[in-house]
Amino acid sequence: MSSLQKGMFTSKLPPRSMLQDNGSNLTKRSRGPPTDFTPTTWDQYFSERSDVKVGDNQFRLYKVGSSGPLLLLLHGGGCSALSWALFAKIIVELAECQVVAMDLRGHGDSITTDDEDLSIETMTKDVVDVVLAAFPDVSSMVVMGHSMGGAVAVHVAHAQKLQQAMVGVVVIDVVEGTAVSALASMQCFLRSRPQAFQSLSDAVRWSLQSGQLKNAESAKVSMPGQIKNLKTNKTGVQELDCSKEKGVEREGEETFLTAEKDTILEEEVTEDGPQVQKNFKVPTSAKNYGWRVELRRSERFWPGWFAGLSKLFLSAHAQKLLLLANLDRLDTDLTVGQMQGKFEMHAFETVAGRVGHSVHEDVPDNVARVVATFLTRNKFAQSKGDFHGQMPCC
Repeated sequence: MSSLQKGMFTSKLPPRSMLQDNGSNLTKRSRGPPTDFTPTTWDQYFSERSDVKVGDNQFRLYKVGSSGPLLLLLHGGGCSALSWALFAKIIVELAECQVVAMDLRGHGDSITTDDEDLSIETMTKDVVDVVLAAFPDVSSMVVMGHSMGGAVAVHVAHAQKLQQAMVGVVVIDVVEGTAVSALASMQCFLRSRPQAFQSLSDAVRWSLQSGQLKNAESAKVSMPGQIKNLKTNKTGVQELDCSKEKGVEREGEETFLTAEKDTILEEEVTEDGPQVQKNFKVPTSAKNYGWRVELRRSERFWPGWFAGLSKLFLSAHAQKLLLLANLDRLDTDLTVGQMQGKFEMHAFETVAGRVGHSVHEDVPDNVARVVATFLTRNKFAQSKGDFHGQMPCC
């Protein structure tokens, strides 16, 4: 993207102060590095959960909100429905909607006959089948996805069986051009991650210190859905459920060590942004927990997730919203489409130092306000309380 194009888009964004002030009362972020890495449970954010049977497969759903349009949330590769926990809790306070987050095939606590089939066609069919099974009378729905889930969301928006109900599609930080170019380095990134953790708390700690996530509260509820016990094969979510039933409180062990060979860096966040780096040893000696899904084995499906995605997004009949961490991620098709007014867009560049690829986890309050504005301005949902939306997106 040229400097001129970027300047044009940036000039249409809400001012920095608005983005920062609007979210300040919704979630509290501590200044400085977190010291508590104890994982938290799903029921602090969702009111109910259920398992939906579709043939021989079973999919985990989390829900909050009892009225309004269905807002279906699809997570990114390797994550789980709980990556939406903070966002879900906030948006139902801003707009009247039923929020449902789904564990996709091979992820979280969903169980299928072939967890390794992560083709875009299979995952799209899964989502459509779950919606028809769990919400057969749905009359208005918005599908929203992050990264891989964003690609699935775009395909779901074109599903013939849901066309009458589909009114909106929201995609977070997935653009065909940049995604395809990044695939070459994806295996290297996945190999660089720790393959085992001593505890759930260590996984939470790693996600924050490595920069994968920048919001400690989100990391505590999100990471258990990405990790499983290598001995029992139970997910972190299942283990937390068992601990809660037995009245056992998990406490994260302190394993900070001096900088040695296998270390990762943590940035200490101050009012002036990231300032200090500290070294911590990656816990590699114990192999109690590992990743729920081995993304490296899904490489054959990666091109299919993103091929033709920009044109497919632009051709969806539903109202469209694209959320980006950075405006530089736009490709040619989307740049032209934006100039033609084919979709709404919002970038979170103004939230300096607090936004990575997982935008909805890093700044869930800001994302919730933008999405709530999208829902209410298009008259898909009624606003709640004193929320009146914010400045229009690009």
